[in-house]
Amino acid sequence: MKEFEVTITETLQKTVNIEAETKEEAAQLVKEMWNNGDIILDADNFADVEYAADNGKEIEKLNELEVLLVEPGQYARMTTIEAGLSSMQEIVGGYIQAVNYFDEPVTLVCNEEGKINGMELNRAIKDENGKMIDIVAGTFFICGVGEENFTSLPPEHRAKFEKMFKKPEAFLKMGKGVMAIPIEPKKDALNKAAGTKNHGQEL
Repeated sequence: MKEFEVTITETLQKTVNIEAETKEEAAQLVKEMWNNGDIILDADNFADVEYAADNGKEIEKLNELEVLLVEPGQYARMTTIEAGLSSMQEIVGGYIQAVNYFDEPVTLVCNEEGKINGMELNRAIKDENGKMIDIVAGTFFICGVGEENFTSLPPEHRAKFEKMFKKPEAFLKMGKGVMAIPIEPKKDALNKAAGTKNHGQEL
């Protein structure tokens, strides 16, 4: 949603007959008469109206945020959520925690006790060199940050984070470390299984 400024310009037009030596003198005389209030244009002299809108600016709905929702086993997706605390807690399944992993004006909002409560591991967080620095457990979302509260994820940053968290991940322990492996979404696997089952019934 955007907010636009629209300028309305009304044109009033009136023809005045004036005696003068030249058209320049005629125009000057009429200008002076208009400045002195001797000539007045009113609604009867309406000629035209024009509307001009600027390019607009993005605005926030008071009670809604557009965020990137990242659920375990599912593709990340843009969605609209309610901006209230209770709604955010419901999404992450408990008390929320905002973690600033990134240089952009965005934050990751997750369950602050996700790992302690044994929530399903969701996505790995990596640095610029691709080294894993953390693993987020449970559902989380990426949103923008304002001076005092969360905002919608800015449009200019959506593509980057959609790509970063697009595919779900499985985690494999390798010696003392952990490896994040991209996997197919659970719903796709379930759909394929359901399709195979239905096909067998039809035969």
